[in-house]
Amino acid sequence: MGKTASEAYLEKAKLLSKKETERLLSRAREKLIRRLEVRKLSELEVVAIQLELEDEALSEWRQRMLEIRDKTKSK
Repeated sequence: MGKTASEAYLEKAKLLSKKETERLLSRAREKLIRRLEVRKLSELEVVAIQLELEDEALSEWRQRMLEIRDKTKSK
């Protein structure tokens, strides 16, 4: 995984509460946590990358749901 945190997501991550940060870290992918453990990434960077990954997944899910709804409407 060569993903790095974008500035926009670093800013979003800085605004999160401790509880929100912990929740994101608990959902972080194994590779991100390993990079945190070996200090290749800071906690803030891991949270920012996780935020971005979740935003991308949500966007993809919304697109799939739209396609499903369109299919069911046309039947």
